[in-house]
Amino acid sequence: MKIQHIFFDLDNTLWDHRRNAYLTIKDIFDREEISLKYSIDFEEFHTVYHKINENLWALIRDAKIDKEYLRKHRFYDTFLHFGIDDLTLSIYFEEHFLDQILKYNYLVESADVILEYLKSKHYTMHIISNGFQEVTERKCILSGIAPYFKTITSADSIGVRKPDARIFEHALKLSGAKKDESILIGDDWIADIIGSQQFGIDCIFFDVLNENAKQENLKVIKHLLQIKEYL
Repeated sequence: MKIQHIFFDLDNTLWDHRRNAYLTIKDIFDREEISLKYSIDFEEFHTVYHKINENLWALIRDAKIDKEYLRKHRFYDTFLHFGIDDLTLSIYFEEHFLDQILKYNYLVESADVILEYLKSKHYTMHIISNGFQEVTERKCILSGIAPYFKTITSADSIGVRKPDARIFEHALKLSGAKKDESILIGDDWIADIIGSQQFGIDCIFFDVLNENAKQENLKVIKHLLQIKEYL
């Protein structure tokens, strides 16, 4: 059956979370004069934060921690790495990070171009994200991409995250789509690709970090415009 429905992951597939988060954390870091107070280089701080944050999100995906644990620990553990045991400071960073990240709404390169192309081809498009519901919706609205999508499914709305089959089931039910007329595009190998394959829908791996996954007949792109080769 011909593909009619496209399910996009959001963060780092369309919405450039890495860039937007970097700029937001730098704003808070500079405003609080962290380099001056603690002699910490921002680039080193951000590198440590990024690794800790990625590891915590992997634990959330695997249902080993909840979002409250992540929110308490990602900045706390980062500061602790530099010998600073200050829960108040880390909570300040967390609260302001969540409040201010939506000031920045950079999209992944050519995201707007490919969405317009897919719209012109009359595909019905949807979002399926492991992010927080209200944040996911605001990202779509503030970045200007919300009108392209018929439905937005976020993990918080049903209490499970990709690769859990239940979030894919919920997204399909919400969209009215069938498995054999659907495809998912995402950058997370486990959450997006393994998840969609186990659920039984086709997928395109956006290999933005050059993981070079080897799998027979796997559709892989390195740039969003390469979606045109498949759709």
